[in-house]
Amino acid sequence: DSCSNVRIEDCYIVSGDDCVAIKSGWDEYGISYGMPSQHITAVGRGAYVKDVYVRRMNLNTMKWVFWMTGSYKSHPDDKYDPNAIPVVEGISYSEVVAYNVTMAARLEGIPSAPFTGICVSNVTVQLAKSMKTPWYCADVIGVSSGVTPAACALLADQGAAAAPCPFPTDASPMDAFQLQQCTYIKSYDV
Repeated sequence: DSCSNVRIEDCYIVSGDDCVAIKSGWDEYGISYGMPSQHITAVGRGAYVKDVYVRRMNLNTMKWVFWMTGSYKSHPDDKYDPNAIPVVEGISYSEVVAYNVTMAARLEGIPSAPFTGICVSNVTVQLAKSMKTPWYCADVIGVSSGVTPAACALLADQGAAAAPCPFPTDASPMDAFQLQQCTYIKSYDV
């Protein structure tokens, strides 16, 4: 919770639940503690999610490779504001390979505020079982190229010669991050 300027790249994720879940607490909590997530939200939370870039992921055994929803249906308390409609735009996925997947995508925007600027390029999804409609899309606007199986009609296929999804060329603060190895050895008194 409470994140900004996050880069998700070169991932190997094994999970029984969310692989990458971008959120801002549950309703007002991040804001009430003075630590809101920036540019991240859903209906009833207001604000926006924009300019999210995800690439070079290898995924295995999951229900959906891509899942975006503007409807969480339930809320924990009476401070939920149904009029706090977010803006979700500029979401790019590129260079994704997934195996043993139930459905390629479930992308559900908001009828009064569709998710826009969605781009999916160079993606290969191997379904566990063949499906007539491997992509479910509603209230989203975007483009796709080099996607197998083909993306939904709301992500218009730009053809094989299309440019890949846009990604920033400037360095992120995360680019300077160096992983340190820490070791902790617990001694047991006998």
